[in-house]
Amino acid sequence: MKDIVFSPIGTIHSPHKKLTGMPIQPRAAIGILGEVTVFPEFVEGLADLEGFSHVYLLYHLHRAIHCRLRVIPFLDSKPRGVFATRAPSRPNPLGLSIVRLREVRGDTLVVENIDILDGTPLIDIKPYAPAFDCWEVDSVGWLERKSDSLPTARSDDRFKRT
Repeated sequence: MKDIVFSPIGTIHSPHKKLTGMPIQPRAAIGILGEVTVFPEFVEGLADLEGFSHVYLLYHLHRAIHCRLRVIPFLDSKPRGVFATRAPSRPNPLGLSIVRLREVRGDTLVVENIDILDGTPLIDIKPYAPAFDCWEVDSVGWLERKSDSLPTARSDDRFKRT
C-alpha cells in the first residue's frame, strides 16, 4: 500500500496555547472564538462558504504522541480501543471538529466553539449540512454513562508529545 500524503492548507489559531485544560470537544468550548487562516493558494476555495453556519475542520493532531491502540480516554478510567475513542494517539492523528462559522474575511475564517490547539495545521474544511450529517443514533457505546461530563470536559496531559 502506498503512503498517503497530505499538506496543510492553513493554520488554526485559538486561545488554547497548552493541551492541559483545553476543551476536548466543541460542546465544551461554547463561545470560544478562533480564526482559521487559509494559505493564499487555497483562498479561492472559500467562495460560497459564508452561507453555512457551521463547518467541519479537519486537522493534523501535530502534538499527539505515538500511536497507541489501547488508550484511557479523558472521560474514563478504563483502557479502550483507540477507534472507540476520540483520543489523539491514533495511527493517523487527524482531528475533526464542527465549529460555528461567524465570518469569512479574505483568507480568514472567524469561528466559534473552537476546541483546537493554537497553531494546529489545517488539512481541510467542509460545510456542515444537517440533511447529510445529522443522524439519530441508537447507542453511543461506553459514552452512555459519561454523557453528563461532556459539556465541560477539559483535557489533561496524558496524550501530549514530550
